[in-house]
Amino acid sequence: MRIGALSALTGLSRDTLRFYEKQGLIRSQPSSEPSNTYRDYPEDTAERLRMITDARDAGLSIADLKKLLDCMESGDLGAFDLDAFLDERIAQLEHVIATAQRTLDMLNGTRAAVAMSDQIHIPQ
Repeated sequence: MRIGALSALTGLSRDTLRFYEKQGLIRSQPSSEPSNTYRDYPEDTAERLRMITDARDAGLSIADLKKLLDCMESGDLGAFDLDAFLDERIAQLEHVIATAQRTLDMLNGTRAAVAMSDQIHIPQ
């Protein structure tokens, strides 16, 4: 799949795709057509990009994603403490979720209070 098709499929810009490739998060290979300089991305790249986008939206950095993907692909932990890494990221996300839930509760409470005040008409 060429970069334009991948961009259309994922909604990510070509610049973003090129950035992710430079960071080693996705890979391409030269086109099998010797007459052009296009690069082809494997079909499973779109699914990988969805995971990357979700992880970025959840607050994981490019460096953290790179570490995690490298570890998942190679199976070689080396000096990388995967348990500590995952524990820290899970704790961070749980904090974000708890904060978002409190904010959501406050907004829902505000909506309910406004709705109640609209129903109560004080005669003048």
